Amino acid sequence: MDKKIDKIKKYIKYFHIKTSDDLNSFRGKLLGKKKGIITILFKELKDISIYKRKNYGIIINELKKEVQKKIFHYKSKNNIQNEKYDPTIPGKSIELGSIHPLSIMKNRIIDIFLKIGFTYVDGPEIEDDWHNFTALNIPIYHPSRDMQDTFFLYKNPDILLRTHTSSIQIRYMKKYSPPFRVLSIGKVYRNETISSHSNFMFHQAEGFYIDKKVSFSDLKQTVHYLITSLFGKAKIRFRPSYFPFTEPSAEVDIKWLEIMGCGMIDPEVLKNVNIDPEIYYGFAFGLGIERLTLMIYHMKDIRIYFDNDIRFLKQFKYEF
Repeated sequence: MDKKIDKIKKYIKYFHIKTSDDLNSFRGKLLGKKKGIITILFKELKDISIYKRKNYGIIINELKKEVQKKIFHYKSKNNIQNEKYDPTIPGKSIELGSIHPLSIMKNRIIDIFLKIGFTYVDGPEIEDDWHNFTALNIPIYHPSRDMQDTFFLYKNPDILLRTHTSSIQIRYMKKYSPPFRVLSIGKVYRNETISSHSNFMFHQAEGFYIDKKVSFSDLKQTVHYLITSLFGKAKIRFRPSYFPFTEPSAEVDIKWLEIMGCGMIDPEVLKNVNIDPEIYYGFAFGLGIERLTLMIYHMKDIRIYFDNDIRFLKQFKYEF
């Protein structure tokens, strides 16, 4: 037994592993389940006297550790992760994530308007009073300027979280000269109670078109194009309404449910951004992404968008 162990020690020490085949041969010869030399030594322990069995058991265990150490060293050096790797086995499937339904709707609306020549722009969520209210012809006494409706960050000068994306229109009209067609989508903030149909933060899509000879008929055609692109054939109703920055103004219903407001841009708004209202005319429209998404996916509670429930989000993985 002692001579056999010495011979095995020398074999372990001087065996040089160069390839994976060498590795498999080395491991099979020493640790093979049936014919491995060390495996056989363990089986032969039962034939050794009980007094010597313990010592030989320790020695054989040491031999096994030496073999394992040599194998581990070679695998680490050659970065071998799994000796049983089979390249013909199909890989693990990667589970696809899903885009949030609000992002899906946002991307669809952008896609729809890019096809008819609109440019997509974005702007800051923190605004000043002039861009958010004054330039849009919202009077000083209007309820939306009240602390109960708007999140003010500072007073004198008034800095606030924008209450609509119309402020982006003002910034764009100040910077560029007409004609232009512009779409903007982003978060807006209003001091509202959280419920199944309202939230203090929501997403608004707004578009406007300014050029010579733009009419209310152009506005109706654009709204009709958007609605049919999203809903297919649908009953559409325009109702007279009032907004400080458009005149005339209207609200648009689908199956008698309001989805958006729109109108011809008020001449005072154009004057505020140095556009001559005698030469240029324009229309604007705005709609809430959350409400639109509720209607398309037949949901009833707006709060589910912000619950981060993975079960809800997984339902939209095939929607894009």
